[in-house]
Amino acid sequence: MNRCLGRALALLAVVLLAGCVGTSVRKPLPSAVDVATAAQAQAARVQWLDAHRDWSLQGRVAIRRADKGGSGRLDWTQRGDCFEVSLSAPVTRQSWRLTGDAAEVVLEGLDGGPRRGADAGQLLLEATGWEIPVQALAFWVRGQAAPGLPQAIIEYGADGYLSALRQGGWRITYTDWRPAAGEVPAMPARVEAERGDSRVRLIIDGWRTGAAP
Repeated sequence: MNRCLGRALALLAVVLLAGCVGTSVRKPLPSAVDVATAAQAQAARVQWLDAHRDWSLQGRVAIRRADKGGSGRLDWTQRGDCFEVSLSAPVTRQSWRLTGDAAEVVLEGLDGGPRRGADAGQLLLEATGWEIPVQALAFWVRGQAAPGLPQAIIEYGADGYLSALRQGGWRITYTDWRPAAGEVPAMPARVEAERGDSRVRLIIDGWRTGAAP
């Protein structure tokens, strides 16, 4: 093969490669969320949630504040304003149970016997050093703003689901959702609440709506 023919073939290969690159199929970019449609769907969710205030969940939780943290199994039962939250840590074989309503809260499972208070979050902070906004989390965990706090700032993901909520100095992030089933709307599957050096992560394995059987 002479030198001129070799140069011609090389030039032809470059042109063909450039043509292949120019005609390659690109994946479409995710479309921007329609905020109005997402907000309308969220409003319908909240309306349903407000009408069904009895629920329970089972899952796993990881709690951290500064350099102190822990994790374990979580069982949460809510009956209107009344709640029962149980946390068990198989590794340390420790567990505690928090029960109460809008008037009084009782924390059991710690050394020194049960402790009582008017605010679940404050009681947990004083007894364990963990910052967990229990009353607000009862709403945030279901994907809605908590009453009694400043108006929430809400963000939606490209799928139309709630992706983040800012309220009372906390940022609540929703990274996974369970699809709607029957009349029950989509429910969060992974939730993270964070403020300063405090963080609560929840992986929800199961939801139940209505009174316990």
